[in-house]
Amino acid sequence: MSIVDNAVYVDGRRTAPPSLEDTFETLREHGGVAWIDLYRPSEAELRAVAEEFGLHPLAVEDAVHAHQRSKLDRYDDVVFVVVHPARYLDEAEEVEFGELHAFVGPDFVVTVRQAESPDVGAVRARLEADPRLLRRGPVSILHALLDQVVDEYAPVLAGLRHDVDEIEDQLFDRDPDVSRRIYELSREVIAFQRAVHPLAGMLRALESGAVRTGPAGAAGPGGTLDVELQRSLRDVLDHTIRCAEQVDELRTLLGNALTVHSTLVGQEQNEEMRRLSEVSVRQAEQAKKISSWAAILFAPTLVASVYGMNFDHMPELHWVLGYPMAVGLMLALAVVLYRVFKRADWL
Repeated sequence: MSIVDNAVYVDGRRTAPPSLEDTFETLREHGGVAWIDLYRPSEAELRAVAEEFGLHPLAVEDAVHAHQRSKLDRYDDVVFVVVHPARYLDEAEEVEFGELHAFVGPDFVVTVRQAESPDVGAVRARLEADPRLLRRGPVSILHALLDQVVDEYAPVLAGLRHDVDEIEDQLFDRDPDVSRRIYELSREVIAFQRAVHPLAGMLRALESGAVRTGPAGAAGPGGTLDVELQRSLRDVLDHTIRCAEQVDELRTLLGNALTVHSTLVGQEQNEEMRRLSEVSVRQAEQAKKISSWAAILFAPTLVASVYGMNFDHMPELHWVLGYPMAVGLMLALAVVLYRVFKRADWL
C-alpha cells in the first residue's frame, strides 16, 4: 500500500492506527479528523479508500488518471481540490510541476500526490505542533496544504525573475541565442501562470464557505467557518494574488523583451541594408568613372588604330599636316568626351 502516513486527530491530538481498517474504526468510535496521505497509489488502492469514505466516482477517476487542471469541485459534502505545486530547475531553466489531489470531507482529508512536492511531512509536523489548528477541522488541513504550495512558488518566481534579468542583459549584448531563450522561458512562465491563477478563485470559494466547519470541527453545509481560519485563508489568498501578479509581470516583461529583440534585429538589418546600399552607390560611381575613361580613350584609340595602319591608299597621310591633323583629331575627340562626362558628373 502506498500510504505515506495516516492518522486520526481527536481534539487535535494524533493517534496512529496500524492499518487503514483501524483508522476507519478509530474514526467511527472516537470521532475527530482522519488524514490519509497517499503517494502515487494504484487504482485499486485509491478505490479502496474511496469506497470507505464514499468518495464520488468522478473525483476518484480524476485522481486515478491525474493530469488535471487546478480546480475545486464539490460533491455533496466532499470537496475535491487539485493544485499544482512547482519547483524551478535553474540549470535547465524549467518549472517542474507536481500534482496534489485532496478530498476534504466532514471528518477526513485524503491527499493523493504524484510528486514529492509539496512537502506534506512538513505540513503535518507544523499542524501537529499546534493542536489548536487541527481542532478547526479538515479545512484547516486543506489551508495548510495550500499555504505550503503557495510558499513553494516563491523560489520559482525568484528563479524566473533572475533569468528574465539575464535576458534583458543579453538583449543589448546582441546575443544571437536570446530569442530562443525568450521563447522557452515564456513557455515555462505560461505553464506556471496556469497553475497559479486558479488558486485565487479556489481560496475565495473556501473563504466564502464552499466548505464549512461545524462547532465540533466537522465539515458540512450547516456549520460555520472559524473566524481565524477565514483570516488564514485570506492571508494565503493575498499571497496567491501577489504571486499571480508577479507571474503576469514576468510574462509581460518577456513579451516586451521579444518586441525589443525584434526591434534590435530590424535595426541591425536596416543598418546592414544601408551599408550595402552605400557600397552599391560607391561601386556604381566607380563603374561610371571607369566607363567614362574607357569612352574617352576609345575615340583616340579608334583614330590611332585607323591612321596607324600601313595603308598605301590614304592620301591625307602624305600631306604635310596629315599626321598632325590625325593627332589633333584624337585630342579634340578626347577633350569633347571629357567635357561631356565631366558635366554629367561621371568623373
